Amino acid sequence: MNVLNIAWKEIKTGLRDTKTFLLMLAFPIVLILILGTALSGAFSTSVKVGDMKLLYRSEVTSPQLAEYWNGFLKAAESQGIRAVAAEAGADGRKAVRDNRYTAYAELGDNGIRFYGSSKVSIETNILQGMLTVFADRYNLVAAAVKENPAAVPGIVAAWTDAGDYVREASVDPKRQPGSIDYYAMAMTTMFALYAAFSATYLIQGEHARKTAIRLSAAPVSRAEVFAGKIVGCTFYNFLILLAVVLFSKLAFDADWGSRFGIVLAVLATEVLLAISLGLALGYLLKGEGSRSVLMIFLQIASFAGGAYFPFGETEGVIHLLLNLNPLMWANTALMKVIYENDALAALPAIGLNAAVAAAFLILAVIAMRKREAL
Repeated sequence: MNVLNIAWKEIKTGLRDTKTFLLMLAFPIVLILILGTALSGAFSTSVKVGDMKLLYRSEVTSPQLAEYWNGFLKAAESQGIRAVAAEAGADGRKAVRDNRYTAYAELGDNGIRFYGSSKVSIETNILQGMLTVFADRYNLVAAAVKENPAAVPGIVAAWTDAGDYVREASVDPKRQPGSIDYYAMAMTTMFALYAAFSATYLIQGEHARKTAIRLSAAPVSRAEVFAGKIVGCTFYNFLILLAVVLFSKLAFDADWGSRFGIVLAVLATEVLLAISLGLALGYLLKGEGSRSVLMIFLQIASFAGGAYFPFGETEGVIHLLLNLNPLMWANTALMKVIYENDALAALPAIGLNAAVAAAFLILAVIAMRKREAL
C-alpha cells in the first residue's frame, strides 16, 4: 500500500507542474509537425515520369521485322512515348548526351543497340525494358513461324496490346509510412527515452530538498520508497506518451496500426528502461554529471536510432552497432507491428527493454545499499 501511495504522490506532483507537462507534450508534437511536413517528399511512394523521347535508327532488311517494329512504335506512342527516326549522318549518342532525347536505339537484323541517358534514369529504364520486351517477343514470333505458324496471329495480338509493356506489382502498396506516420512513431519513441531525465531527479531531488533524511526516518522501508518512485515516474511519463500518440492519431491522422495494445506495450517497456537508466545514473554520478552524460547518450541514440531520418538496410559491424541502440530496436519492432501486422516482432523489443531495465535497477539498488539514506 505504501508503494501505491508514493507512486500516486509522484504522479500528482508531476501533473501539478502544468508548465513542464505541457512542454513535454508540446515538444514532440511540434517536431512531428515540422519534420513530417518538411520531409514529406522523402516518404512519397509516387514517382513522376517525365517526357520520353526515343531516337532510333532502323537498318532492318527483313520485311517481317520492319512490320513488327512499326507496330511497336504505334503501341509506344499510345503510351505517350515520342519516337523519332534519326536523320542520315546524325549522331544519336550525342543527341542523348545533349539531353535532347531520352535514349537512342539502333535496330538491325541481328538485334538492338541501346544507349540511354544517366540524367533521366527512370525514363531510360522504362524504354530499355520496353525494347527488351519487343526483342523477346520478336524472337518468339520468329521461332513460332518456323515451328507453329498457326500460333503467330495470337502472339502478335497479345504483343500489340498497348498496356502490356510495363507492369507494376506491389505486395501491399498502401501499408507504407508517410512522413507524418514515421515521425509520429520516431518522435514518440525518442521522447520515451527522454523520460530518463526525470528519473535522475527522483533521488537527487530528495537530497536537494533536504527530504531524503526525513524519508529514511519515516516508517516506510527504502525498498518501498524506491519502488513507489519508479512506478509513479514510469506511469507519469507513459501518460505523456499516450497523450502524444492519441494527439498524433486524432490531429495528424498518424497510422498506429490495428494492434494498439502491442504498440503501447513496447512504449511502456521503453519508458521503464529510460527510468531505470536515469535512476542508475543519478546514483552513480552526482549533480549535473548524470544529466550531461545522459544528454550525450540520448543525442547519439536518437541520431543512430532513426529518430531524424530512417536508416536503410545495413550489414556487418554497422548493423550490429545500430541494433544495440534501444531506440533502433523499438522503432524496428513498431514498424513491423504497424505496417506488417506482425505482433511477434514486438516480443524481442519488449524482452530487451525489460532485461536492460532490470540490469539498471539492480545497479541502482546496489548503489543505494551503499548509502545510509536513500
